[in-house]
Amino acid sequence: MSMREFDMAQSPGTALQPNATPREILVEFEYSLKSAVVLVSPFVDHVMRSINIFHVMSGIEVDIEGALREAVLNAIIHGNNEDPNKHVYVTIFCGVDGEVAMTIRDEGAGFDSRSVPDPTTPEHRMSTHGRGIYLMRALMDEVSFEEGGTVVCMRKSANSDSYRSQ
Repeated sequence: MSMREFDMAQSPGTALQPNATPREILVEFEYSLKSAVVLVSPFVDHVMRSINIFHVMSGIEVDIEGALREAVLNAIIHGNNEDPNKHVYVTIFCGVDGEVAMTIRDEGAGFDSRSVPDPTTPEHRMSTHGRGIYLMRALMDEVSFEEGGTVVCMRKSANSDSYRSQ
């Protein structure tokens, strides 16, 4: 498998603008990824290397990497049902102040994020559903689901320690 299996999007004007886009954008990355779980780790590694080239991380890179991995996996597995003909679209904004915002869009039918059970409650601790969403919310400062659940928008401030203080 080569890095060519995921491509940079060609039309920056079509990117979704997350609610939490940094005020001043330093760099913006757009990707289109085939719905194959085997591509997730090399894709996330590539994205994190790209972010690090243009963005001075301040200790939040582990949070961003974990949330991105969960969001892309959810989009491929639950959103696109691992359909090889569908794609996941990722846009990442790095702000001049160190903030990172991401949108992940799948081509699935969507879902109601409020209907996903809390995996920390006793009756759902053994459930395999909801852990990725829980983890994204724990790692990022803001997480929202839009367009019927086909788009997840996430934001992390450079000076955030929300995960470490929980």
